[in-house]
Amino acid sequence: MTARPCRRPRRAVQLLALALALAPAPWTPRASAQEAAAPDIGTADAAGPATRYMIAAAHPLAAQAGYDVLAEGGSAIDAMVATQMVLTLVEPQSSGIGGGAFLVYYDADAGLVITLDGRETAPMAATPDLFLDEDGEPLPFWEAVVGGRSVGTPGTLRLMEAAHEQYGILPWARLLRPAIDLAEDGFQVTPRLALSIRTAADRLRTYETARDYFFPDGEPLSAGDVLRNSELAETLRLIAEQGSEPFYTGPIADDIVATVQGAAGNPGLLAAEDLARYEVVARPPVCPTYRGFRVCGMGPPSSGGLTVGMILGLLEHADLATMGPESATAWHLFAEAAKLAYADRARYMADSDFVPVPVAGLLDPTYLTVRAQEMDFGSAMATPAPAGNPSWFPIRRLAPDLTPGRPGTSHVAIVDADGNAVSLTTTIESGFGSTLMVRGFLLNNELTDFSFEPERDGRPVANRVEPGKRPRSSMAPTIVLDPGGNLFLVIGSPGGSRIIAYVAQALIAVLDWRMGVAEAVGQPHVVNRNGPTELEPGAAWLSAPLAALGHEVTVRPLVSGLHGIQVLDDGTYVGGADPRREGVVLGE
Repeated sequence: MTARPCRRPRRAVQLLALALALAPAPWTPRASAQEAAAPDIGTADAAGPATRYMIAAAHPLAAQAGYDVLAEGGSAIDAMVATQMVLTLVEPQSSGIGGGAFLVYYDADAGLVITLDGRETAPMAATPDLFLDEDGEPLPFWEAVVGGRSVGTPGTLRLMEAAHEQYGILPWARLLRPAIDLAEDGFQVTPRLALSIRTAADRLRTYETARDYFFPDGEPLSAGDVLRNSELAETLRLIAEQGSEPFYTGPIADDIVATVQGAAGNPGLLAAEDLARYEVVARPPVCPTYRGFRVCGMGPPSSGGLTVGMILGLLEHADLATMGPESATAWHLFAEAAKLAYADRARYMADSDFVPVPVAGLLDPTYLTVRAQEMDFGSAMATPAPAGNPSWFPIRRLAPDLTPGRPGTSHVAIVDADGNAVSLTTTIESGFGSTLMVRGFLLNNELTDFSFEPERDGRPVANRVEPGKRPRSSMAPTIVLDPGGNLFLVIGSPGGSRIIAYVAQALIAVLDWRMGVAEAVGQPHVVNRNGPTELEPGAAWLSAPLAALGHEVTVRPLVSGLHGIQVLDDGTYVGGADPRREGVVLGE
């Protein structure tokens, strides 16, 4: 299927043997020196069973806005619009109309999964050396981020509008009302927002507009402060009346361009032409099968759906269900599969409109079975593991891109009264994006998701900067269908390049270990991105057995933001919101 521009999206149509697990250890946090230094992640917010509709989102006010829309008879898409607009206000460090998003949508009537790409694009004036200094060396990351150089053409607003035109029920202006009212009346700053402001203080003080907003009277906002944003209210009022056009071709566009190109010390290339030509793209979903379930996600330019699918495919022959989450061998195999999948991600995955991505080859069961032979249940492979050689790939030598990705992201999961579902992952890239603020919202720094180096050792990097190209993402909004083709699970997470591991682990917890979604999103994380194996403090009991197998182990906080909704056998819904953030689940 060929990707197509879509302002108004049409209703679219191995391991051969395994030893017994190592001696099991309880899957509960154990006291240790490392754990003492890390905060308790608490208990996942859970809701259910609900019989009509449900929403899980990263902020109570955003979730409430979406819930109210569902209660009025609105669709899952309507609720998504209302939720995202409020997130622009109350969670500015993570997402907003100045950023981009990927939408995975389940159309219950048609029984189809549809994916929309609202990823940011590089300016047409951009060149592969965008992030090289005058000596041809890559810029330090934060020097590239702060200012206009890192800003790509935002896509979130146009994605919301395109989805609403096809699947919306309530009027567009109604959906923006909660965000407008909250912006005018004010909302209480949460502990997480206050901490984020303090953590990013040096960056946020760079430009006057953001400095004045987040540091009134020179001091950072504190938890409990009431924050108003009259500029954003005015911006959203204009969008409520006229749709996205003022943002892409009108006065908002003019202010975006002036802000980006006029950023002192680090001006950018974004131009009026880039905003005017931006289009949402309807792309084919990536839907590999795992344990008889179809795990549907976003394809390129996201690496999320593909890499999650590869991890699951590499583990298809492992009896994870028998091992259970108390088995160190299960987590060893998970880390080994992740190494191989992340190696292929680094080599092959990028914007498929610019680079041939071997989607079918990477997910081919035969390829994954052969690749899985590199996994030894008795010892860890050396890192970085090399990329494989999938079929259906043109003869072309590519260098790997190891760009890590930053966790300035949020996730929303929704099921409406008609059984339609939304899995939306939305981002401005790093916390607070570029720190450039215009008309009350922050602009993304999404271009730093490209490889800073256009080539290595004379070989091109697939994810290099090119005009109009969309940077590779790790976002992995996911919808799972059961073996009968019915909606089973809606899930996703923020977390930079660790998103892939977070989502894959949650899927294994639900599909192999039969955990409920709330338990799955709250379990301690194990992550490997083709390097050290990272453990959350609650999983620190794995340090010794994994080290004995040859893993380089680090223990550190791993702040996911998983939100999920699960459909039970009786058709009711249960949900879970990650205890590491401030999200909630609401259902009726």
